[in-house]
Amino acid sequence: MTDQGMEDNIIQFVGVTGTSTRDARNFLEKYKRVDVAVDAYFNNPHEFNTPTRHQPAPAAPSTSKLTTLFNSYKDPDGDEITVDGTIKLCGDLEVDPEDVVLLAVAFELKSPGIGRWTKQGWTEGWKALRVDTIPAMKALLPQLRAKLSNDPAYFRKVYNYTFEFGRSEGQRSLGMDSAQAFWALLLPHGLTGSALSHIRAESSDGDVSMEDEEGWKSEYVQWWFDFLNEKGGKGVSKDTWVMFLDFLRSIDCKFSNHNIEEAWPSTIDDFVEYARKRLGN
Repeated sequence: MTDQGMEDNIIQFVGVTGTSTRDARNFLEKYKRVDVAVDAYFNNPHEFNTPTRHQPAPAAPSTSKLTTLFNSYKDPDGDEITVDGTIKLCGDLEVDPEDVVLLAVAFELKSPGIGRWTKQGWTEGWKALRVDTIPAMKALLPQLRAKLSNDPAYFRKVYNYTFEFGRSEGQRSLGMDSAQAFWALLLPHGLTGSALSHIRAESSDGDVSMEDEEGWKSEYVQWWFDFLNEKGGKGVSKDTWVMFLDFLRSIDCKFSNHNIEEAWPSTIDDFVEYARKRLGN
C-alpha cells in the first residue's frame, strides 16, 4: 500500500471509530483492509494496548454494578425491564427510543422483544461490551452506531435478529407496519456507510465484473414501501425479510440483473416488475 493510500485509510478508519491515528495505523497494518480492520477494532478495541506498571489493564465489568443498574430499571412487579424502564434508560443514555442504535443494543443484550430486557441478557451483554456504567454505555453507543453502518457482517446479524425481536409472540411473520418501521430505521442507516454496499455481479465465467455498476438507490426504500402497501398483506415472512437484504445488495439500479429463475421470494420478483415499470414512466 502506498503512503498516501495508508493515510487515506487512516482518515477513514478514524472517522468511523473515533480512535487515534496510532491505533488506526496498527489495525490497518495488521488487517490491511479498512472494513476488516474496523470490524477487528469493534470486536477488541484494546488489542494493541500493552499494559505497563503505569497503565494497568482495564478492570473487568462488574456484575454487581450491572445488577444494581438492572434493578433500577426493572419492573417492580416482574423480573424484566419493560417499557417504562426502557424509556427511563433511554433518557439516562440521552438516546431517542426510536434511534436505530437501540436495535444493535437489543442484539447485543439479546432482548426478547420491544421494550424488554432480561437480567441475563443485560448482564452478559454489557459485560461482553466491557461496560458497566451509564457514562460508559453512552460512550459506547456512537461506536455501535458506526459499526452498524459500516460493517456488513454486523449489520446482517442485527438485521436478522430484528425479525425475531420485532415479531409478536406466537406469530411466524413480522407485522407489515412493524417490518416497514424497522426497514425505515435500518436501511437508510446501512446505506449511509458501507454496510449495504453494492455487490457487483459475476460474469458468466465466474469473475467479478470490473465495470462500474450502480446499485440500490436510497429512494428505492420508499418504492419498496409503496409496492408493499399497494400489494396489501398483513405481514412479512422470515424468508422475504432475510433474502431482501441479499437482493438489495446485489440488484443494480435499473433492476436489470434480477433473474426470476433464481429462488427469490415471489414478493421480490413482483417488486422487480413493479420497479421496472416505475423506472419506465
